[in-house]
Amino acid sequence: MDSSSPSPGAAPLQYFVDGMDCASCVQKVEQMVGRLPGTAEVRTSFARQTLKLELDETQTSRAELEKNLRALGYTPSLQEAPQSGTPPAAQHSSAQDHEGHDHAGHVHEVLPAGTPWYAGRQGRLVIFSGVLLGLAWGFGFIEPGLSVYGYIAATALGVWPLAKQAYASARLGDPFSINMLVSLAAIGAVLIGQAAEGAVVVFFFAIGELLEGVAAGRARAGIQALSALAPKTALLVDAVGTREVPADSLQVGQTVQVRPGGRVPADGTILSGTSSLDDSPVTGESMPVSKTVGDPVFAGSINTDGVLSIQVDREASDNTIARIIHLVEEAEGSKAATARFIDRFSRYYTPGVVLVSALVALVPPLVFGSAWSPWLYKGITLLLIGCPCALVLSVPAAITSGISAGTRRGLLIKGGAALEAIGTVKTVAFDKTGTLTAGKPRVTDVLGVGVTEREVLRLAAAVEAGSSHPLAQAITKEAIRQNVTAPIAQDARALAGKGVRARVEGRDLFISSPQHAASTLSVTPDLRDRLTALEEQGKTAVVLHSEGEVLGVLAIRDEPRADARDAIARLRAMGVNAVMLTGDNARTGRAIASGLGLEVQSELLPEDKLRLIAELKGQGGVAMVGDGINDAPALAQADVGIAMGGGTDVALETADAALLRERVQGVADLVQLSRDTMTNIKWNIAFALGLKAIFLVTTLLGYTNLWMAILADTGATAIVTANALRLLGWSGQTTGQTAAPSRLPATPGA
Repeated sequence: MDSSSPSPGAAPLQYFVDGMDCASCVQKVEQMVGRLPGTAEVRTSFARQTLKLELDETQTSRAELEKNLRALGYTPSLQEAPQSGTPPAAQHSSAQDHEGHDHAGHVHEVLPAGTPWYAGRQGRLVIFSGVLLGLAWGFGFIEPGLSVYGYIAATALGVWPLAKQAYASARLGDPFSINMLVSLAAIGAVLIGQAAEGAVVVFFFAIGELLEGVAAGRARAGIQALSALAPKTALLVDAVGTREVPADSLQVGQTVQVRPGGRVPADGTILSGTSSLDDSPVTGESMPVSKTVGDPVFAGSINTDGVLSIQVDREASDNTIARIIHLVEEAEGSKAATARFIDRFSRYYTPGVVLVSALVALVPPLVFGSAWSPWLYKGITLLLIGCPCALVLSVPAAITSGISAGTRRGLLIKGGAALEAIGTVKTVAFDKTGTLTAGKPRVTDVLGVGVTEREVLRLAAAVEAGSSHPLAQAITKEAIRQNVTAPIAQDARALAGKGVRARVEGRDLFISSPQHAASTLSVTPDLRDRLTALEEQGKTAVVLHSEGEVLGVLAIRDEPRADARDAIARLRAMGVNAVMLTGDNARTGRAIASGLGLEVQSELLPEDKLRLIAELKGQGGVAMVGDGINDAPALAQADVGIAMGGGTDVALETADAALLRERVQGVADLVQLSRDTMTNIKWNIAFALGLKAIFLVTTLLGYTNLWMAILADTGATAIVTANALRLLGWSGQTTGQTAAPSRLPATPGA
């Protein structure tokens, strides 16, 4: 949260903060740590209960930082750098996990999985307070005088931890905490002879805190469950045979065996075997995917039938699951604009509530001579009505639920800012190869000019050897399929936006686009017609040539993804325009685009894409969808960058969101998830403020008592949290909307 630059003597620290398990807790810790001298780069995560910061111990000692955290009621544990994808919260184990945590923000606790609510500290407090309240009410029928003491005892039981936390908050610079408001209201109720209502206030508040803690646990559970996906052991294959080893001990380059029914222990590449793999734990894809030699696999995927030998490509700390967890953790630090506004608003709102309550309690008796008791009662009631719990939780609860729901469906979103922005875009710009198309092109035609087709394929494979470009791989695969042996090429290099060159058998050879070849060589009318015919069929034609003559032509086709057309139609129904930006020739671009029902800009160099995105941004928000590798500049230039194929490093680092399923429908899902989340937030804010406004009026008119006032806070908090949790069951169903008009800027020659 703190963006200040660390001092030269600052050192990075990471803590597991036991009890920092909700959005409000995170806010309290951030505010306290941010006020300490010598702190910078403060980042927190309630999903993993971690605090990261840069600390200059010449200004604030580590001991003082930890003391302040403990004063707020948290238990900090200094962490080493994580060695696996397991969150510190899952690694941490102590008696405190079962005892709960009283802290300055709330009274939440982290219970072991499967533990019922009544077994925790907060649950026991609710039960004990309820029993005392019930006994006091019962005594009222026997001896009314005794019932008062029962109500006072119930009030004291509930207020004592709140008062301690309020004092700690005030001492550390936050005098207007929620706990302070509730404590003042409950104690004030006892002092003016309304002990029964004071007891009800703290009882309802305790119930609200219990419900919020349970809800926060549900919101975190989906993310923390990712850490359990990767198996703890692996079958390592070595010179002796196979032996079981810890999965987090695997090193890059080692070979592991995965038997039917087992989970893949590490990200890697299949060396031998063919099988169907269930990637749903990682990507959310429901159908098993058939994979064979050379295909990548993810840690945590389930092998359904064949025996596989897999080469380890990533250590446990860097596998797909670990990176997803890290991405979600980092996402919490990126707040939506709405969340930032609520944070700023709450800083002034709570002191304002205290001021208004004091004026209501004091001005009528002092200025107009009114009776003290009714106006003190109204002032105390306003303190409870003004508690900002529901308002503060309205945004982060929905954002966390939205990000969690997306993650389980293969939609990775880097924070609230990205989630909010995606739903506001007016245009989505798509790359073609590997995005709208499957990224698995194949050679369909080979034409020789003065040489045989086999010779064209042999020389082209030599020029393209070693390139990772999909078109290059299509050529080399075709050569292998036809048992054509390519000679060794030297001095191979790419020519940006033009093609590739290499020295083969003593001469320089080029594979170029037809346009570039025509600008440097003489292309016969007959060859030009044949190139045109191939491109009109939606094929990408490339020319093999030397410095002086054309040697041949290869045509390559990459089929559109099966869901691409429906996804484009769905975006248009949502009011979002779609355009394809491609470096391919205009005829091929039109052939692909017309089949998908979207606009196209073709023959674009990388700088042309940047210029077009800048023009589109001037007409509204723009999302760029690419493969996360070749499109990194365009992803960064757009308002929202979406990477197709989120398992790659560049995709996770460059884009604002990534689609693990590699389905075009995921783009429409992201837009819909964003809009549904923002609608949820608007309802939350409207409900939180609207309920408070209603109770404010009824209190001033004398219709609201204390126990009803606490419902304006606790009840609203429970409803807001429950509404946010509905997003965890988000299904991705879209709603019909009118299509947006075209916003594609004109580009000469496209």
